[in-house]
Amino acid sequence: MFRRKIVSELEAWKSDTGKKKALVIKGLRQIGKTYTVKAFVEENYENVVYIDFKTNISAKQAFDGDLVVDRITLDLSALIPDMHFVPGKTCIIFDEVQECSGARASIKPFMEDGRYDIICTGSLLGIKGYNKKTGMGIPVGFERTIYMKPMDFEEFLWAKGISEEVIEYIKECYKTRTPIRDAVHTAMLRYFREYICVGGLPYIVDRFISTNDMNIVYQEQRDIIEEYKDDFGKHLNENEEEEVDLTLLARINRVFDSIPAQLSKENKKFVYAKLEKKGRSENYQAAIQWLYDAGLINICYNLNTIDEPLEGNKIENIFKLYMQDSGLFIAMLEKGSAGKILSGEMGIYKGAVYENIIADCFSKQNRPLFYFHKDSGLEIDFVTKENDEVTLIEVKATTGNTKSAKTVLKNKDVYHAKKCIKLSENNIGTSGDMITIPYYLSFMMK
Repeated sequence: MFRRKIVSELEAWKSDTGKKKALVIKGLRQIGKTYTVKAFVEENYENVVYIDFKTNISAKQAFDGDLVVDRITLDLSALIPDMHFVPGKTCIIFDEVQECSGARASIKPFMEDGRYDIICTGSLLGIKGYNKKTGMGIPVGFERTIYMKPMDFEEFLWAKGISEEVIEYIKECYKTRTPIRDAVHTAMLRYFREYICVGGLPYIVDRFISTNDMNIVYQEQRDIIEEYKDDFGKHLNENEEEEVDLTLLARINRVFDSIPAQLSKENKKFVYAKLEKKGRSENYQAAIQWLYDAGLINICYNLNTIDEPLEGNKIENIFKLYMQDSGLFIAMLEKGSAGKILSGEMGIYKGAVYENIIADCFSKQNRPLFYFHKDSGLEIDFVTKENDEVTLIEVKATTGNTKSAKTVLKNKDVYHAKKCIKLSENNIGTSGDMITIPYYLSFMMK
């Protein structure tokens, strides 16, 4: 369907000459796990065994009882006549493996046996399917885990058919801090606004490219949001603790639905009182963790100071929540928001929209999210590391000033930031320790 960067990780796993582990790919539904894995396996193996535990209910029977490889393969061959197991030439795909805890537990004997490679994919892995009443355990030491996320901006450009020559050109400009030619810069700003509105779910990207209709994109996004919310209840029902589950379900929904309102505030810190009048952190910690583990949200922690180690200086109970996929975030706003973003008219949400997309971009780089805020009004949108240096990130929906960043950089005896990168619509430019970068190049930061 679309070219994805995760394929390089699949290739590295297959070529690993050490002790082979099963590959487990975690991530949201609708991000292309199944398509990517099937395409890779069909291209790299002589024989493929594919089992979707969500649709092939009978296949679960093969994993009841003792987990012996020969018995499992024999039972699967009997249940599914066209399924063949060729030693040394077969990759087994356990799709939606969270639906069959026995299959996940069978990884250990399969890897010890060594005749077959295994790739597992699943949504809500680690959340759904392994509670204390039904779980069979996870095969520690026999898995290599990869987290797959929605498409990043470069993958979006690939999907749109933008030439590799153009992409390499803007990468080179970033590396050399050279302004991008106006025509290319204008086009990239437009593509980036499209990416903000469409997001990185491959199905939604495909619908956008094939129809060029944002109304269709919006409706598809709303449908996916409702499907995700259905997942909340499905997981909680499985735990078979009805009273507690219903309370947690309500809290998960409150947190999820509140994200646009939380980010529309001038101080975007997550406030429990927005959920209920006397909302308390201990009542909502499980709900927030569930959404994070499911891959739907990103958590950005406030720092008590700007210094290394950033992780050691985070404040656990002061944070912002961002949506993992920018397109879904836009679909949670008022209908017509995409049109306003494409035309540059975003209203009260303009800061939230651009902060969310940068958080999304950083998350796809597996970059931990931190910010800095003091009651005096000093605030830095993100604090991260680039080229191993503590770096301030200021996100400006238009041009915007960087007063807080300048204050921090002037006080190097108090704060230990080396430079500031301002992400905005402006072209590349440098002035001392202040670097201006167009936000569509955020995927380039290392």
